[in-house]
Amino acid sequence: MPALALPALTVILPVIDEADWLALALRAIDDDPRGLEVIVVDGGSRDRTLQVVAEEAPALAARGIPLRAGRAAPGRAIQMNAGAAVAAGSALLFLHADTQLPRGAAGAVLDALRRPEVVGGAFRHRFTEPGVGLRLISAGSNLRARCRGTLYGDQALFVRRDVFAALGGFRPLPIFEDADLSARLRATGRLVLLPLAVRTSARRYLRGGVARTLVEMTRLKLAYSRGRDPVALARRYGNGAGRAGA
Repeated sequence: MPALALPALTVILPVIDEADWLALALRAIDDDPRGLEVIVVDGGSRDRTLQVVAEEAPALAARGIPLRAGRAAPGRAIQMNAGAAVAAGSALLFLHADTQLPRGAAGAVLDALRRPEVVGGAFRHRFTEPGVGLRLISAGSNLRARCRGTLYGDQALFVRRDVFAALGGFRPLPIFEDADLSARLRATGRLVLLPLAVRTSARRYLRGGVARTLVEMTRLKLAYSRGRDPVALARRYGNGAGRAGA
């Protein structure tokens, strides 16, 4: 019996109470002939999140994609680092539970990382829900990523595993751990914005109001860029240090 090939890409999903979204994210992950695995890291869910993992595992396995679940202390950075610590892939992709990868995502990531100067990147941003305001927010996110190289988690960040390890992974920040990592990655090599787009939920914008939430998020990003304490910003953000999965 031939030995199984090691995964070339590990998809890591940090989750807390994401039963309503997780199945969609998992079903959107397609197979890739060069190897793919998925790790869900739960930060203490009280809903059906882990049951969803068990229910979706057979369908992924039938497509040659192993799915594992693990646990970690709550906090997106902590959970993603925990997943990376047990990942087998030579590349890592960090996926929010309310974000769906486009078809061909794994192959696009691995093709981009074939270029030695590329250390990581992300996908173009698109909201699942319709609306002119949401389309403008996505356009702004894509422009910022292309021109400034600042990448956020709802764009499905990916990185070479050895580079991620050399940088010490995500810093244990309660907020903007994704922007912090992308800044450190830019100092080590080239980041790319793939032409494929992820589809991510606008639930936070719809819950708080699109215009109001956009203003608040813009203020937070400006404050972070000016060196404000991420802990204080996380309190203002509303989810605190336990933020994950959204």
